[in-house]
Amino acid sequence: MNKTERQLAITLELQRTKLIRAEDLAAQFETSVRTIYRDIQALSEAGVPIAGAPGHGYSLMEGYFLPPVSFTAEEAVSLLMGAKFIEQRWDTAYGIQAKSAQRKIEAILPEAIRKQSSRVQETMRVLHPMGPDTTGMVRSYLNDIRNAILEQRKISLMYLKKMPGSDGERSNQRVVSPYGLTLVRENWVLIGRCDLRQDIRHFRLSRMSELSVLEEKFGLPPDFDLNRYQPPDDRSEHVLVRAKSEVADKMMETLHFYIDHVEEHEDGIHFHFRVRYPEEILPHLLGLGGDIEVMEPESLRAGMREMATNILKHY
Repeated sequence: MNKTERQLAITLELQRTKLIRAEDLAAQFETSVRTIYRDIQALSEAGVPIAGAPGHGYSLMEGYFLPPVSFTAEEAVSLLMGAKFIEQRWDTAYGIQAKSAQRKIEAILPEAIRKQSSRVQETMRVLHPMGPDTTGMVRSYLNDIRNAILEQRKISLMYLKKMPGSDGERSNQRVVSPYGLTLVRENWVLIGRCDLRQDIRHFRLSRMSELSVLEEKFGLPPDFDLNRYQPPDDRSEHVLVRAKSEVADKMMETLHFYIDHVEEHEDGIHFHFRVRYPEEILPHLLGLGGDIEVMEPESLRAGMREMATNILKHY
C-alpha cells in the first residue's frame, strides 16, 4: 500500500469510526506511529477536517463525507456475492434490500471492472442446500424475530424438541427474550433467555410454530456480546464406533461436530464421539449400515438392534 492509498484508507477509517488512536491506525496499516502522524498532517493540509484530542485519538468533524468510493474487481465480487447470500438466506425484507444493493453496486462500477467482476462470479458459485430453513415460514419468523430483537420485545412460540420430555411431550410453549440470531450449519438458530428454563437457550427456527411478538419488553444483559458468546459444551456422554476405512471420510464429514478423537486399529478405525445423549447420533449411524459397529455404550447398541429389527419387519 503506497502513501496515497494509505491516506485514503485512513480517511475511510476515520469516517467509519468516531474516534481512533494513532497507535491503532499504525497497527492496522502496519506502519509506524510517526508515519501516521505525518499522514494525518498531510490530510489536514489537504482540507480534510480532522480533529485530534491528545490521549484520545483522531476523529472527522461531523458532516464530512467522502465522495463515492471506487471498488476493485475483487471488492465488487465480495460485495455482490455477499448480497446474493443475504438474498437467499435472510428474510424477505433483507432479501429485497440485498437485491437493490446488488443493482446499485453494479450501476456504479466502471465498465472494465464490471466485466472483470462478472467473469470472476461466473467461475465461483455458492450452493445452499434446500432444507426446512429455506421455507417461507422460517423466513417470516426470521423477520419477526429480527424486529423483536431490535425493539427488545419478548416473543411467544411453540417449540418442538428433539426428544420427548419427562411428560412424554415434544412440544411446549415458550416465552423468550431474543438476544440474537446465528446461522449454524445451514440452520437459523435463535439465542435468547427462556422464561421457562430461566437461562439462555438455543432454538432452531425450523422447529418453531405459532410465533408471536409480545408487548412485554426485556433488557439485554450488559455483559452479553453475541460475537463473543460461546455456548456451554454439554456433550458429556461417550460413544465408541468401529468403522471400515471405506466409510471413514463420510463419518468425518457428517459427524465432525461430535468427534473427540480417532484411532487406527487392526480391526478398523475407532471413532470416539462426545454427545449429549447417545441416541442423537443413531440416525447418522444407521445410514452407514454394516460398515460400522457401535462398541459403546450398550444402550446405543441396543437401540441399533431395535431399529434394525423394526426395519427388517417391513421387508
